[in-house]
Amino acid sequence: MSDQLKIYCVNTGHYVDIQGGETLLDIAGRLPLGFDPICARVNNKTENLRFQVFMPKMVEYLPKTHPSAERTYVRSLCMVLYRAVSKLYPSCTLRISHSISKGYYCRLIGLEHEIDKPTVEALKAEMRAIINADLPLKRKERLTEDVIKIFNDQGLTDKVRLLRTIHDLYTTYYRLDGICDSYYGTLAASTGILDVFDLQPYKQGFLLYAYDKDCPSRTPQHVTQEKMYQAFTEHLEFNNILGVRNVGELNEAVLQGRSPMLINVAEALHEKMIARIAEDITERYRQGGARIVMIAGPSSSGKTTTTKRLAIQLMTNLLKPQMVSLDNYFVDRVHTPKDETGDYDYESLYALDLEQFNKDLNDVLDGKEVMLPTYNFQTGEREYKGNTIKLEPGSILLIEGIHGLNPELTSHIEEKMKFRLYVSALTTLSIDDHNWVPTTDNRLLRRIIRDHKYRGVSAAETIRRWPSVRRGEEKWIFPYQENADATFNSSLLFELGVMKYYADDLLRRVPRDIPEYAEAYRLQKFLSYFQPIEESHIPSTSLLREFLGGSSFKY
Repeated sequence: MSDQLKIYCVNTGHYVDIQGGETLLDIAGRLPLGFDPICARVNNKTENLRFQVFMPKMVEYLPKTHPSAERTYVRSLCMVLYRAVSKLYPSCTLRISHSISKGYYCRLIGLEHEIDKPTVEALKAEMRAIINADLPLKRKERLTEDVIKIFNDQGLTDKVRLLRTIHDLYTTYYRLDGICDSYYGTLAASTGILDVFDLQPYKQGFLLYAYDKDCPSRTPQHVTQEKMYQAFTEHLEFNNILGVRNVGELNEAVLQGRSPMLINVAEALHEKMIARIAEDITERYRQGGARIVMIAGPSSSGKTTTTKRLAIQLMTNLLKPQMVSLDNYFVDRVHTPKDETGDYDYESLYALDLEQFNKDLNDVLDGKEVMLPTYNFQTGEREYKGNTIKLEPGSILLIEGIHGLNPELTSHIEEKMKFRLYVSALTTLSIDDHNWVPTTDNRLLRRIIRDHKYRGVSAAETIRRWPSVRRGEEKWIFPYQENADATFNSSLLFELGVMKYYADDLLRRVPRDIPEYAEAYRLQKFLSYFQPIEESHIPSTSLLREFLGGSSFKY
């Protein structure tokens, strides 16, 4: 028998005696956790519950409500879905593209008929059978060349391409009921815990649903996101034309010296999209509407650069854009609402003086000269410094702020006078057919780089604040996405390869003995899939310059 060891369990606040070689699952069975864990953090790194413990460790078991556990659950469901597809439709390729409408959009490439309700129901029944059997999801690690052979035999050519471009000596993969797959992160110990899921037909494919984060005993209610779907689809078609649909294909293009071409084409697409939006605004302006353009979007979506580039395009249409900052309409700090932790909630709509904002806008639209406020972030008070605005013939207001799509923000402004633009980095590049690039990760990496460069904030601090930012987005931004008159996808096909240069170093500085290390380590692993891309070919007007620096715009 091995010498007795101790681990420190964060959940119970006590040391626990263990035998060397026990799995986290074995240990959990003896602990009064009060929930069924899906995964655990070991020394602040997320691990599978079949992880064996041979040395003293700090262990925190994670429930469904934890973001790392949710990701583990979704990835595990994806492998169960892949197993179901391989049984029922072995000649088809499963492609999981992106998240939308509270689910994950999936397609079956090579299916001889359109995906219909019976097809989806058959897959759902097969998934349920696999889950009810409580089959093990076995974690394996072998020489990459051996894993390439396994994936080749299964027809997973996208994974083969990726592995051949990242040059790791060993590769981790999972085995379920005779099939193998790899995922960006850990999986559950077995299928039995995946008791909440659903499949529903959607467009040319179907949506995979995991549990509702607010109520883990049920799946989330479907949310219609037609405009988001259109924005995703447009970029997916663009990726197909370039032949860069996943990270393996991107890496091949980089290794072949095609980075400058990818950068130029992606930047040209951005310019074309912004010009098209400017044309729509101009047309409505000439018809007597669209005097105010509201630009909204989540954190690090690139709203500021989008606004500046849109202003240039509107000027080429002979309009005169004028900027109004929504931040200057914050109420005095003593009146700012507070969040559930007692901190000032600047994300709240009611942190703004809605009455004064609407009055000023209506006065401007009536042709009056209006004194604009300035918010002093040091004193927390509104000031007036003589800044005025008056609409001249051909003038149009551009107002950037997270609440731009919320009808309550401009409730006293005539509808025809408003044009709403939603900006978000809707990442359409996949790691491989079964692993998508989360839009949230793209934005978080942008913010980590920007916070460090312009605000002196460490990656650890940005990661610590991120859950609060995300809660604000879920409450104040995402529910209003479909109110937009136009959606601008601010993601750039090449940007993660470029950001790798900057983010890798910042993430390595996150101390190992703090909880934020788990997220830093996960993001480092994510970036390890990308070949680095030099930034020298990125133009000074690029949206990415808002985060990297070197922009010709003033912020």
